Amino acid sequence: MTQETKGRLTTRTMAMPADTNPSGDIFGGWVLAQMDIAAGICASQRAQQRVVTVAVEGMSFIRPVKVGDILGVYTDVVEVGKTSMKIHVEAWVRRGQIGLREKVTEAIFKFVALDEEGNPTPVPQKDQLPDYAVEEFTL
Repeated sequence: MTQETKGRLTTRTMAMPADTNPSGDIFGGWVLAQMDIAAGICASQRAQQRVVTVAVEGMSFIRPVKVGDILGVYTDVVEVGKTSMKIHVEAWVRRGQIGLREKVTEAIFKFVALDEEGNPTPVPQKDQLPDYAVEEFTL
């Protein structure tokens, strides 16, 4: 059974030996950081301004990431509030650079949009987004 990704490919990187834990698998914190980077890209494009991560919901590791795996992170805006938004994030690997593709983890990342002074500020409505951004988001 082949699973399908949810969202769009936002980042891709290769897991390297320096990213391993004592067991030789890729450290979970490294995977979480890659997911936060991708979610931040997605959230800032939707908000059209600075955003910060305020929560991660439901993080669960399904499979380990190995050295040499290509980690692809997929993002999708699932909820937009007044100043916040929730981004669904999935991390998938391509084993051995070209082999089997597997989902390794997923979570919901919550972001808040900030103004220049660092205060929460409204996220624009979809009809206020520039043309290039409208195609990217369903919410």
